[in-house]
Formats: sequence, C-alpha cells, structure tokens
Amino acid sequence: MSSDSSNSTVEALSALLASSYTLYLKTQNYHWNVTGPMFTALHILFETQYSELAIAIDEIAERIRALGEFAPGSLAAFAKLSSVEEESGRPAAKEMIQILAADQELIATAARNVIKTAESAGDEASVDLGVRRLEVHQKNAWMLTSHLE
Repeated sequence: MSSDSSNSTVEALSALLASSYTLYLKTQNYHWNVTGPMFTALHILFETQYSELAIAIDEIAERIRALGEFAPGSLAAFAKLSSVEEESGRPAAKEMIQILAADQELIATAARNVIKTAESAGDEASVDLGVRRLEVHQKNAWMLTSHLE
C-alpha cells in the first residue's frame, strides 16, 4: 500500500473514529437524560447503542495504529474531525430519536468513505471494518426511526 493511499485511509478512519466517539457521548447523554412515556424502551435502546459504539471506537483506533499512525484521542481533535455535532441541550425524547437517527446516517456516510478509500488502497481489512460499521449504523438508524411511526 502506498503512503498516500495509507494516509487517505487513515484520514477516513480518523473521521469515522471522531464521529463515532461523538455519537457515543451523545447517545450516553440521551440515555441518562431521556424522559417521557418511551423512557424504558429508549433508555435500553440508547444503552445498547452506546455500548456497541464503545467497542467499535477501540477497533477503529486500533486499525489506525495497525496502519502505523497514531489515532486522534482528544475532544478537541474529535471536534475538528467529527461530522456528528456535540449535544449542548436537552431535547425531548422524540427529538433525541430524530437527532440520533440523522447522526447514524452521518456515520454511515463516514463508513462508506472508509470503504471507498480503503478499496482504492487495496486495504481489505479497513474495507471490512467499514462494511461492518456501515451495516451497524444502517440498522441503528432503522431501529431509531421505527420509534417514530
């Protein structure tokens, strides 16, 4: 794999890592602060999703390290790289669902970028990681939007 190809994949993985970490924090925030008639279902769903993200974050960072680079690891670095915005308020339960579903789609886009850059670099391991993340985020978006019907 060429240095340029590897760098492009690392950049895509770093954006995926930052977005995933930001979504992890937001989802945990919503888990702690959700209220209303859907409390139990959402409290459990949000915990399931942020717990899965915790494992994914480690896997993404370790893939960056396996490619010989250092993973970003500060809130400031994540803020610069993330396509997911940090939550600063306390939205109502229905709005939490809408926000998280949209964020899942943003991360699906970041996963697609990993797939595209890793394919052009011939990096099958990163392609596989991107495909697995894409599948999870598409499923999570579906599970969230199902609560809005």
